[in-house]
This record gives sequence, structure tokens and C-alpha cells, in this order.
Amino acid sequence: MSERVMPGRPDGLITLVDADALWVDLTADSAVPTASAAFTCSPARAEVGYVLLGSRVVATVRTNDGRWSVPEAEVRRAAAELNAVGMDRQDLVRIGPFRGVPRQEHHEETPLRWRRRIQGELQELSSHERAARREVGRPYHLAGIDWRQILVEQTRDGAQRTWWLPRAPVRLLDAAEHAEKQWTQAARTRRASTAVTEPPSRPRQAREAGGRQATGPEGPAAPLRPYGKELEGQLYSVLSRKPGTSRKVAGWACAVCRTAPATVLDHCHEHGYVRAPVCQSCNTQERPDHLYSNDIRVGSRYTRLFHTDTDDWLRHWHRCPGCRARTTLPLPHLAAWTAHVACRSLRPTHPAPRGRKPCGGLRVSWTGSQNAPRSCLLTVAVDFCPSGEHRVLAQVPYREAVERFRAWLAETAPAVAAAAGPDRLDDLPTRFRPVIADTSGKDLELF
Repeated sequence: MSERVMPGRPDGLITLVDADALWVDLTADSAVPTASAAFTCSPARAEVGYVLLGSRVVATVRTNDGRWSVPEAEVRRAAAELNAVGMDRQDLVRIGPFRGVPRQEHHEETPLRWRRRIQGELQELSSHERAARREVGRPYHLAGIDWRQILVEQTRDGAQRTWWLPRAPVRLLDAAEHAEKQWTQAARTRRASTAVTEPPSRPRQAREAGGRQATGPEGPAAPLRPYGKELEGQLYSVLSRKPGTSRKVAGWACAVCRTAPATVLDHCHEHGYVRAPVCQSCNTQERPDHLYSNDIRVGSRYTRLFHTDTDDWLRHWHRCPGCRARTTLPLPHLAAWTAHVACRSLRPTHPAPRGRKPCGGLRVSWTGSQNAPRSCLLTVAVDFCPSGEHRVLAQVPYREAVERFRAWLAETAPAVAAAAGPDRLDDLPTRFRPVIADTSGKDLELF
């Protein structure tokens, strides 16, 4: 693709119309579809001092002739970052509708809140009205991303509609929301500081060299810092009640994907220990798909957890001292691993147009719990078989599943396996909940 040269000022500024054309040209080959009116159509408003492009904040300035402009170099930098993002259209994240989420007006002067904006847009219009608006070329964009092109609508039970987006743009929009929040907080602090230090007679907006007005903070938001085991060994029940915890979490990058801003503290529900701060996308991806409290579906997303990104997820799960001491996983994750990995060869297949297709839907349930391992039994079954069969593939005792997992862990992620076991917990604080390894074989469990 040829490099577009935009007519601009000597100081590197280009008008919003030229920036729109440049953005479309630079992102033509991006895996994530982009909008043609990222600078000039709602929710973008140059007069607030910035425009969001992907996960980046681009400052806007007003020149002497009254026109709003943006630095061309920043537009090119944001386009390069977006072009480097890969997107799997099959890896979907549900974005709504959810109960208890209030509608948000599109003209409302609030931060991005992209989930609410999308839900408000979709709930406001019927399918026919949305189709009519697309025909007249109405842009659907957030942070320069044309979300309407990649939105997936699914219908459950013939009535309830749900909306889904691929995981990559979800992470981009989460990062944009975080960057916007930091930017607006910095702007608010700067305005307050200016109001205190400047004399009353001095204008609040100082003229910059080159004849343009500064309308935002002097620099971009502070970068996210990588997580470095600062919360190792702490209990979630204690840490979640401490003031300022959520603000501290928001300063980290997600400990799993390491690209999006962290929004929640992930913790082990069996042992109560904090694992690490993670983004909403990774937290959703990890969560077991429960049918009942002891019954989960095992879908294609487990391919990422146990195959594609295995090392990252195993290392993350073993941030819990209880799981690391036992060299195992929480029961729902262990059950999913048993069905998806250990029992893969047992799953029947059926003829399909392009070879053979795995039978039905995979499901795993269990009786008992990890606190009584001798009586805990995992049952792997297939539901919705095309030929009408509903079969039990295997029944695996809990202890056997743990032994299989340990052997697989040592082969698949030797570094994670080497850091596991009761003799690897010497550096943990002693004041927290102690971890006791089950070495007696008598139901003496995790603590």
C-alpha cells in the first residue's frame, strides 16, 4: 500500500477531515475493521481535547483560524499499533445484554463506556431500523473501530438475543476506556492546579507557540506497569476490603495477556488466595461454563486454555499457593482438563462433509468435592449426539485425575511443574492461611 502524504501545517498538525482520510488509508489492511469518521462523528468530540484511536489517546488542538487539528505523527502511531493486532473471529466474548445495566445517552459527556454505548444503540433500535440506518451509511464506531462489522448476534431459546464481539477488539476497547480515564483524570488535576496557581486576571487557557491552544494534559497517560508478584500469598477476602485496592489494580497490565489494563483481582475460589490482576476479557475466558454447581460444558474456548496459551494459563493458575502446593488445579478447571485433554481420544466422531466431526457437546460433572478426594468422581459425557446417543465416555476418580494432570504438566510446562510442590512454598508469608500438602492419603486436604 502506498504511503499517503497529508497536507498539513509546518508543526505537523492536520485537520480532522484529513486525519479521517489518513486513518482509513493507514488501516485498510488491519484485521480489526476501522471507521471512516473516527474524528468527526459521535462519540468522537475534538473539543474535549482528545480523540481515541484504538487503545491510544490522540490530543486535539485548536489553531488560530478556529479549526481543530491533530498531530499527524500520533495518527500514524495509533494506526501502526492497530495494524499489529491479530483477530480471531471465532473467539467471541459476550458483551450483553446483562441485567441491571442502565441505558446511556449518546450525547452524554461521560468517558467511553463502550459496552453501555453498544447496548444502548442495539436496544434502542429494532433489527429493521438498524438495517435502514446501515443503508444510509451511518457510521458505527468506537475508538475508531467499526464494531458493527464484527458484532455477532445470537438467539437463545428462540427469544433472548445476546451480543458478542471477538476478543481482540474487546481488549482494545477496554484499553481505550482505561487510557481515556487516565487522560481525563490528568486533565482535571492539571486544570485544578492551574486555577490555584494562576492570578485571577490571567486567562485559564494559555497560548502555545505556533498559535494553538492547549486543551488537554501535557503528555499521554502513564503506561501500565507489569505485575510482579506484589500480591503473592495474600487472601482475596482480606485484600478486596482494603481501601484503594481497585485503584491499585487499575494501574497494572493484565497478568495473563499483558496488553490490556487490569480491571479485577482474579483469585482461587477453592483456596481463597489472590492470583493476579487481570483484564475483564481474560477473567471471562477463564471462568468455567457452569450448567450447575457441579456440571460444566467443555467448549472450544478450552483450546486456548489447555493448548494455544497453555504456559500462560498454567503459570497464572499456579499463582495460588494451594494449587501450587498440590500441583493441581481447582476442581472445575481440573474437570475441564480431564474431559478436554485426558479423555480426548475417547470422544466419538461422526462423518461430516469435510472428514469427521466430534460428537455432540462435551460435558463433565462430579460428585463429592476435592475436600473428600477418595469419594470424588468425575464423569465425562457427550450430549446432543447427532445420532441420538447420549453416552458416558469415562468416570475418573479425583486422585487419578490429579495424577494424570501432574504427569501432563511435567511434560507440557516443565518450568511450571518445577516450581510446584510443597517444598516450593518456603518464601510465602506465614501469617496467611497455611497450605498443607496431602501426603497421608487420608482425606487431609488443602489446609
